[in-house]
Amino acid sequence: MGFGLEPRIKNDTTKLEILIDGKIYDVTNFKHPGGSVIKFYAGKGIDATEAFNNFHIRSKNAMTILKSKPNRPATPEDTKEKLDGQIELMKDFEKLTKELIDEGYFKPNMGHVIYRVMEIVFMHVAGFYLLFNKYLIFGLLLLGIVSGRCGWLMHEAGHYSLTGNIPTDRSLQTIIYGLGCGMSGSWWRNQHNKHHSMPQKIGHDVDLDTLPLVAFTNKIGKQIGLPLKYWIRLQAFLFPVVTTLLVALGWQFYLHPRHVLRTKNFAEALCIGSRYILWYTFISTKFGLYNSVFMYITYTWIASNYIFLNFAVSHTHLPIVAKDDVSVDWVRYSAIHTMNVNSGPLKIIDWWMSYLNYQIEHHLFPSMPQFRHPEISERVKQLFKKHKLPYNQRNYVDSMKITFKNLNNVGNDVFFG
Repeated sequence: MGFGLEPRIKNDTTKLEILIDGKIYDVTNFKHPGGSVIKFYAGKGIDATEAFNNFHIRSKNAMTILKSKPNRPATPEDTKEKLDGQIELMKDFEKLTKELIDEGYFKPNMGHVIYRVMEIVFMHVAGFYLLFNKYLIFGLLLLGIVSGRCGWLMHEAGHYSLTGNIPTDRSLQTIIYGLGCGMSGSWWRNQHNKHHSMPQKIGHDVDLDTLPLVAFTNKIGKQIGLPLKYWIRLQAFLFPVVTTLLVALGWQFYLHPRHVLRTKNFAEALCIGSRYILWYTFISTKFGLYNSVFMYITYTWIASNYIFLNFAVSHTHLPIVAKDDVSVDWVRYSAIHTMNVNSGPLKIIDWWMSYLNYQIEHHLFPSMPQFRHPEISERVKQLFKKHKLPYNQRNYVDSMKITFKNLNNVGNDVFFG
């Protein structure tokens, strides 16, 4: 999910060419519907084949648009491997991908979709029932958790892996994210695509662009001055106490409304506006304005901790990629710069993290329904084993420990460095 704050990518008139499936395409004048993420590959000599295939697996128009662009065959120099064994690795990955498609692993399950949607409906009903019957703490706790679960569900819809129908998934994301979290699905898609393209890469992964609130690596921490260093020094403590809340409120009341207004997205404006009308109608009128504001902040604090803490365990403590490094491929980004969290007793973590504890599989196959990730994990392990790549997996407690240890270590490095 991440904290991305929309890093700016400079516009220029340089000719932009991109390598996809053995051809060089001219995309200089192409306005990419997915945003500026295309510039991460164009003109960089990076093979964008797997990124293109995996981002557009459900789009019927993507290949048609691509083929309409001026193109030429790539030369051996264009396609040579940048790391030992890279060509063989990508061939094996493409083979595995085709097998999984043929075996139906990318097909959505409507029963699962109905269950996920009804779950958040019933949890909201139960949460408000508790509030109205004076079980305030339990009500706010449940509402905070279900708001976080709206975040998990809209994430799946934003990848078009929920129903598999792009317009339907976009509509579901707009409703679930707008009503359940007060946020913009279109803003999220634009930013999240950048994270998926090159996780943990400086200047590319927006989830590393987190200053001034938090620094996950001392590489970005070196940019700050002395006053802010005191905040970063304490970030391991501040992260769950106040940082996650500030990020959520900043998204709800600044970044996302600004995006909605700028893009004139009426549907998102309607859903986000309806959220606050409903809150005022049912909460403020019953508990009073000041009490309802306090309740909203508490509820948002619970939700933001639920979603952001669980996001942080998957990436933030892992190695980063230098801004000018063009050698890392699609598979290595997943193997080295993401990690999994074990399912836990009775697979409780699978539910708690909505299958996003399988981040390796999710980054390899972002368009695959996420409940299928546990089913393919052994095959991914075998692929990694064959190519001597790590398959990083920890239990939930250890994952949290290493995440907070990294926050503390980075805080010390920035402050004393």
